[in-house]
Amino acid sequence: MNALVALCHFCELHGPRTLFCTEALHPPSPSPPQPGSAIPGDRDREADREGEGLTMRANSSATQRADMCEGCRSLPASHPGFVSVDSETGIRYLSHQHPRQPQLFSVVRQACVRSLSCEVCPGREGPIFFGDEQHGFVFSHTFFIKDSLARGFQRWYSIVVVAMDRIYLINSWPFLLRHLRQTIQSLQDTALKVFDNEQCVCPQRAVRMNSAFSPAVFPHQRSGNAARSLTSLTQHPNLWASLHSSFSWLLKACGSRLTEKLLEGAPTEDTLVLIERQTEQEEEMSGWEGAEGGGSNPQPSQSESVHSKDFQFDDGRQEDLLGPKFKSLRHLRQVLGANDFRQLTWHVLMGNQVIWRGADPGLIQSAFNVLKALLPVGCVRAVSYSPHYEEAYRCNFLGLSPDVPIPAHVSSSEFSMLVDVHNVERGCVNPVSDDDILSLYHEFFLNVPFSWFVFLSGPTLLNKIEVALSNGNLSVEVVSLCLLCLKEEWMNKVKVLFKFSKVDGRGKEDTQKVLALLGATGPGEEDNVRLLKFWMTGLSKLYKSHLMTAVRGGERTLSQ
Repeated sequence: MNALVALCHFCELHGPRTLFCTEALHPPSPSPPQPGSAIPGDRDREADREGEGLTMRANSSATQRADMCEGCRSLPASHPGFVSVDSETGIRYLSHQHPRQPQLFSVVRQACVRSLSCEVCPGREGPIFFGDEQHGFVFSHTFFIKDSLARGFQRWYSIVVVAMDRIYLINSWPFLLRHLRQTIQSLQDTALKVFDNEQCVCPQRAVRMNSAFSPAVFPHQRSGNAARSLTSLTQHPNLWASLHSSFSWLLKACGSRLTEKLLEGAPTEDTLVLIERQTEQEEEMSGWEGAEGGGSNPQPSQSESVHSKDFQFDDGRQEDLLGPKFKSLRHLRQVLGANDFRQLTWHVLMGNQVIWRGADPGLIQSAFNVLKALLPVGCVRAVSYSPHYEEAYRCNFLGLSPDVPIPAHVSSSEFSMLVDVHNVERGCVNPVSDDDILSLYHEFFLNVPFSWFVFLSGPTLLNKIEVALSNGNLSVEVVSLCLLCLKEEWMNKVKVLFKFSKVDGRGKEDTQKVLALLGATGPGEEDNVRLLKFWMTGLSKLYKSHLMTAVRGGERTLSQ
């Protein structure tokens, strides 16, 4: 990650100061040696000596060195600093009081001043974001450290993360907030123990109330300790080495957390929904940790934890499942039979609740994994295996243990489908493949209250899917790509219908004309419309907000 992390302090005598800074140095790209140039080994040794002999170049003037007190200083100018090398990438993480380059010193200095004087969040403690293209963008978290000798019995600090990439820094907000809070909480807890011990020995509040106050000599009324170092406040002998490790790990982890990928065209709706879900989960984790740090303990219940995990799109990899499993939609169709598979696929595409009940969680999980490929990511709400029934509004894929009863209103509803998986043994034949295992040791009973729809034409998408699966000349990989193209085609129809009916608010007659243009009328028209309306629920929030914003912007332009 092309960023640096710095610990800043507001000194009572000298104002905002940078205490400790960690930056990443990437290895130079290899280039052919030129005549008369140093050989690579010499260049590497020079770079190593330069890192080992790290000095405060940007702070080398005598005036700046004199304008520092104990509270403004972390490492002396003669200290070589701390160096960590990532063996995988060759990146070196260097830590000292100031950056090694004068340009970075100016950027960090401005970020330090703004984080401790200009940019203040409500309550003064907490995260804030600011910056510009010229001086970089800053994620800052301000906090207080207890000090029995300071005004107000506390000192003001901040940790800033400076980067030139605004989008990357904003996307890393939940990650940075979660881990910086852990570092800050550790510093505050350690300093609080020192503060309590000092107060027990000599309560400073009573001493100050009983002594004469003079602003001119206020800094000297505490035996010259107006500016105490962070090491003195925490009594941590290896404080700076510990911060170096923490900041170095933060830069490495944050850099490897988000990676750039080459996309051919605009991102799909599935990609947008997955990004939104990942962001929501990180924000929820950050919110729980923040609430715990504030004194409350809102631990989620066991059922909530299960749902938060199982509502993900890819909640289990096929290779991690033990025992017999379904490998593809074609495999599932071969095991269930064409007629039963058509009924099952119809319920999945329509958004009805599909319930699998059996004693093998791995088998049920594998069935859900292949059936999820029929739907957009935003339409998938799955509970892989539950000890009790879950309502349809919580999940459209539900796995149950064999002894779980199904409510009467569900078993008799046309908006649900139950698949009972029974384990049986038929003779002593040795199976040679997964197909044989499923056929020999499992029986599948489909409970469908209204099965007359099987003999109708069904939605157009279902018919195309069956044509692709029944074509033996197409491999499983080709069928998967074909299914992906079909989903994108129908998601584009969903977007048009959503814009036309929900955003523009057109009437039923105009909507019927649009459906005819989309090829959703004719045989199976009722199923096509129902499928399109269900798939509307899978549109990403970003796409919906974009349409709403564009419509409002157009209305303002017309009114002006």
